[in-house]
Parts: sequence; C-alpha cells; structure tokens
Amino acid sequence: MDKLSIMDVRIDNCSMGEVIEIADEKISKDEQYIIYTPNTEIIMMCQEDKEFLNLINKSDINVPDGVGLLYAAKMKNHPLKEKVAGYDLSLNLLKLANEKALKLYVVGGKPGVAEIAMKNVKEKYPKIEILGTQHGYFKGAHLGMAGHEEERAIIEDINRQKPNILFVGFGAKKQEQWIEYNKDLLNANIIIGNGGTLDGLAGIVKRAPDIFIKLGLEWFYRLVKEPKRIKRQIVLPVFMLKVIFGDKDIVKPIK
Repeated sequence: MDKLSIMDVRIDNCSMGEVIEIADEKISKDEQYIIYTPNTEIIMMCQEDKEFLNLINKSDINVPDGVGLLYAAKMKNHPLKEKVAGYDLSLNLLKLANEKALKLYVVGGKPGVAEIAMKNVKEKYPKIEILGTQHGYFKGAHLGMAGHEEERAIIEDINRQKPNILFVGFGAKKQEQWIEYNKDLLNANIIIGNGGTLDGLAGIVKRAPDIFIKLGLEWFYRLVKEPKRIKRQIVLPVFMLKVIFGDKDIVKPIK
C-alpha cells in the first residue's frame, strides 16, 4: 500500500474496502492491528505537538479522514484513492462484526453514552456480541495517569473477554496516548481510535445530510450546528494555504 507524508503525518493510500479486508484478515489470524483516523485538524495539531506527531505515526494504518487531505494530495500530484472517514469506517467494522458474529468492546465518551450507543448498535446489528462498555472518565494513560488501578481493571476486563474489535473514543491525542501506552497489554484484534463515534452512535451528535458529505462540506454543516467549533475549524483554511503555498515536499510519497 502506497503511503504519503502530509506535513510529516503518514497517510496510507487506502480505500474503505481495503481497510475492512485487512481488518477481516487480522481478526481471522488473531493478530493486533491499530487504526488511526487523521484529518486536517489532527495534522495541524501535529505541527504544534511533536509528541502527538510521533504517536500518530506509530499506528499500523492511518486512513485519510477528510476531503482536505484528498485535495492536498491531488494538488501535489499524489492523489489518494478516497476519503475514509473514521465514523464511516467504524460503521463498516460494525457491519463486518454483524456478518461474522464478532465480539466488540467500547471505551470512551461521557458516562452513559457508550451504553446508549451500544443499545442502538444491538438493535441494528443483533449478531454482534457486545462484551462491555466503559466511559472515558477513568484514571489512565489518556489523563497522564498511566498504569492507574482503574485503567488496569479495565484492561483486565477487556483481556478476559478478548474482543475482536475495540473502539477507543477519547478524542484526538488522548485516545492515541492510551492506545500506544497499552497496546502491548491489550488482547484485542482491531483497535481503532475513533473520536466522537460513540456520540454519533448514541444519537447525541447528528451526522450531516448526505448532500453535505458528498460535496465535502460536512465540516460546514457541523460548524453551522455548533458555532463554537469555529476555533477548531479555523485550522482548515490555514492547512490549505500551507499546502498551496508550501514547497512540493509538504506532501510527498514515503519510500
């Protein structure tokens, strides 16, 4: 699989179908596989936070989550196959889990969110074996308390049940910190850091209508619905300006 460096963040040139195929294979072989979902906002965060940059590049695959990455790659003549949004990828993993009666464990969100999300998941995907839910407000590596007894108890529960898929939704950097610190302790196959996916599955955050998604304007829809996101999304035009006026190596193939 070809790989690009976009502002030093590794982006794997993958399609949705390829990622699901790899996940299926890793599960069948009982191997661990870590998926991160960098978008333009995350790439810009990494410019100011080298620790985060190092973390994000330690995954097994970084999928291109956002049309901004596709535009950047195309402008520099290194086109990516397609956008692989973290939320859509999570849904496709749920579909795979339902088809093959796989085991799922979810960690993240505010208290009660994961339970609501999994209730909805169970209604839509009844063949999934939901092993457990855990909110993200426990003491652990994502809060600078690596190895805390609360974290150890959760890892023991996960390992006892051996999930095929583990959702980790603490938001950018925290989820990558937690996964990186604990990956060698976790007995799970597919581990995906998927941010606000649990909020979406719980119905707390509504997905943009299809027309906005197809036009690459999902960010605009969310901004209209949540004006307070302006501080986060101001980085999007800054990202594009860096790509347009930066040198050609701002987006380059990784040999």
